[in-house]
Amino acid sequence: MTDITITPIELSLLAAAVLLLASILASKISDRFGIPSLLIFLAVGMFAGSEGALGIQFDDAFAAQTLGIIALSYILYAGGLSTNWLSVRPVLRQSGALATFGVFITASLVGLFAVTCGGFTLLEGFLLGSIISSTDAAAVFSVLRSKNVSLKGNLRPLLELESGSNDPMAVLMTVACISLLQHPGETALDLVPMIVIQLGLGALLGYLLGRGMTTLINRIRLEYEGLYPVLSLALVLFTYGVVSVLQGNGFLAVYVAGIVMGNHSFIHKKSLTRFHDGLAWLMQISMFLVLGLLVYPSRLMPVAGMGILFTVFLMVAARPVSVFLCLIGSGMSFREQVMIAWVGLRGAVPIILATFPLLAGIPQADMFFNIVFFVVFASALLQGTSIPLVARWLGVDAPIRRVPAYPIECEPTGLAPCDLVEVEVTGDSAAAGRQLVDLGLPEGALVVLINRKDEFIIPTGSIILQPGDHLLFLAGTDKRDKARAIIETPKKRQGLE
Repeated sequence: MTDITITPIELSLLAAAVLLLASILASKISDRFGIPSLLIFLAVGMFAGSEGALGIQFDDAFAAQTLGIIALSYILYAGGLSTNWLSVRPVLRQSGALATFGVFITASLVGLFAVTCGGFTLLEGFLLGSIISSTDAAAVFSVLRSKNVSLKGNLRPLLELESGSNDPMAVLMTVACISLLQHPGETALDLVPMIVIQLGLGALLGYLLGRGMTTLINRIRLEYEGLYPVLSLALVLFTYGVVSVLQGNGFLAVYVAGIVMGNHSFIHKKSLTRFHDGLAWLMQISMFLVLGLLVYPSRLMPVAGMGILFTVFLMVAARPVSVFLCLIGSGMSFREQVMIAWVGLRGAVPIILATFPLLAGIPQADMFFNIVFFVVFASALLQGTSIPLVARWLGVDAPIRRVPAYPIECEPTGLAPCDLVEVEVTGDSAAAGRQLVDLGLPEGALVVLINRKDEFIIPTGSIILQPGDHLLFLAGTDKRDKARAIIETPKKRQGLE
């Protein structure tokens, strides 16, 4: 009988599958207890690492950084793709200030604290501050969702836009600090033009490439539907690569391109959005697992005291000061600003950036990595689990509106542009108590389904609409706004009261 030989490749594939499955199953803990999922994924990676139960040896910082850059590109693109421009436009100025000046202020304050309490040089302190200056709103909203809590007003879109756009600034400052450490003859002023050019080119080229991606997907007419996700994958990497080669910021470019595409119609938009959402989850899990494998838990203990100091300073001083300064004159209440300050969780980006000094050979790079890892872990554990409680205490919480899974959907083909639009009949709506046929909906806007108390009703012209009904419209892009306006118009405006 022939012996079957198990190769290292097969063992590696089996280990990867087991770790992915363990992370997905362990994420149920996050849903049940309100623990940020990033902690679960990091813990699984540490459990499987060289000092963990499985003893997987992994110390390749270059591989971890490469995976991190690729993963972050797809995560940012997926975030941009799901961003509603109409909801974030009112907070564009505030989010922009937090994503640029806020990141700089946070990095500066942490840097000064590192010099005063950590014994670092000014440049080393600013490097450490730059690495941990960006936030991760995905962790925040996963915790809120697990507790059936949302945020009132413009808090959610502001945090979403800030977290998606502050990573490029953190990357730029980290790279600039490393350059200054490697080239003592340079000054910070020498790097200002580079930062301005990178951000400007990233935003401009991201917008242009986003429009180009939309046009290409609509016009290429691929024979096989399965090729569209492949095309989308390639376009994201192309956007990051070409913008980076042209000395722009690739991360900002893919995020802006995602926003542009997400707010325009293109073929297979729903399926591609779902595909990139699933891909973003895969990238997050893979990234956190690898970063968990990269860390040695025994090396965290010597920096635990310093890590706690940095975490507390970041939570109660650096982040709040940057938020309050950036939101002066914003019109946001004190309670809202406190909430924004408290949800400044650190995510995967700081850990990825902590690999940059390792590869650059910066002195004390190992200490930087361990401190940053500890800060991210502690921040997510302390702040993440308390977010729902703080939101309720500040009175900025709101119930999560569950979006029903409708049994039908519309997939634009380019030949017949359309979309399914959900509109609620409120208590003061002019449509409440009237027959559907009497509403005077524009031609080309068809009510195909009514959700009444989680029961689906196929509409007829004689059906009387009730407050709380959710109408699902099949409408062309030029008709949906008119149909929505008719349903949402208050009774007083139509003289019905």
